[in-house]
Amino acid sequence: MDIEPGELTVGQLSRRSGVAISALHFYERQGLILSRRTSGNQRRYKRDTLRRVALVRIAQRVGVPLAEVAAILKLLPENRTPTRADWERISECWQAELDRRILHLEQLRDDFKDCVGCGCLSLDRCALANPYDALAAKGPGPRRLMDNDGEPCHPGSCNPDKCA
Repeated sequence: MDIEPGELTVGQLSRRSGVAISALHFYERQGLILSRRTSGNQRRYKRDTLRRVALVRIAQRVGVPLAEVAAILKLLPENRTPTRADWERISECWQAELDRRILHLEQLRDDFKDCVGCGCLSLDRCALANPYDALAAKGPGPRRLMDNDGEPCHPGSCNPDKCA
């Protein structure tokens, strides 16, 4: 069968990861995972490929583009199994972007039910929070959800010197 200790066939990787074989082939073409080929041209994957596939699936679930995932995965060593320190290092790369995404999701969940300062003046509270669309002078977009630099913030929780 030409399989080395610690390796998985594509079928085994598919069953264990819960990802279709066709998707694994796609991930490989995109440079997200690597395999070696046997003398019979069959794919063999290192067992640590399971963690890479898990990262791809989790990132896809929260909308991270595959190109960003590929860039992060390139930071991992190819010639050895990544260590805990390797995974911690790449996890830190996500921190700021994930915090920003979380804030955007919280804004959609918590703040969009009230006036966001977008200028629509369609809610009864808009006339109080943004009379005559006064926030338009601060710039485009939902001004109550952005600081003056265009960074997201919750109404009332931004730095008052930076918020609209």
